[in-house]
Amino acid sequence: MTAVLVVDDDPHLLKVLNIALQANGYTVITATDGQSALLSATQHALAVIILDLGLPDIDGTDVIKQLRTWNEVPILVLSARHTSDDKVEALDAGADDYLTKPFGPDELLARLRALLRRTNDHKTSEPIVTTDSFEIDLAKHRVTREGADVRLTPTEWNILEILVRNPEKLITQRQLLTEVWGPAYAKDANYLRVYMAQLRRKLEPDTGNPRHLLTEAGIGYRFQP
Repeated sequence: MTAVLVVDDDPHLLKVLNIALQANGYTVITATDGQSALLSATQHALAVIILDLGLPDIDGTDVIKQLRTWNEVPILVLSARHTSDDKVEALDAGADDYLTKPFGPDELLARLRALLRRTNDHKTSEPIVTTDSFEIDLAKHRVTREGADVRLTPTEWNILEILVRNPEKLITQRQLLTEVWGPAYAKDANYLRVYMAQLRRKLEPDTGNPRHLLTEAGIGYRFQP
């Protein structure tokens, strides 16, 4: 069974999540504050952590930062904080995805499946990634569409590679800008908008309704295989 750590100080929500997760085959461990969560992470082999940001002792973002110093387990933030700044801060700290309260249990379970699938794909990843629109050979730095090579600039390739190596994970604008251009460009989102538009023109069948290179408005981008 897959072990999930749920961290929230709302006893009603903990009970609801416990029932829903166990009904879908997960082993559930619970914690009601940040210190307990950090201790549980050292005591159990976890597949995923579901983490509220508004904890009574330590802010959830600080919990993420501490976890990321030694643990790479996927983290799904579950929070009532709605602003883009809160989401970006949590994602930049090392969270893998963010779900805003209130939420539907079906969406939560779908996000968990995506995180687990991405983790498993990373462990057994092949150098070739195939979508219904294009194919990427990561080892050869080659992209083809309908059998023909697609010419990408080095910057376009760098952006695409980061997204493709993290399928279904929301990558913030700041993360992409820092990795591709360096820390001095961390706030220059216009660079990304230009290059993402170019990538979509080259790879997406319908640039107005992209299926693979998706935008999370004000936050970042996600590659959907």
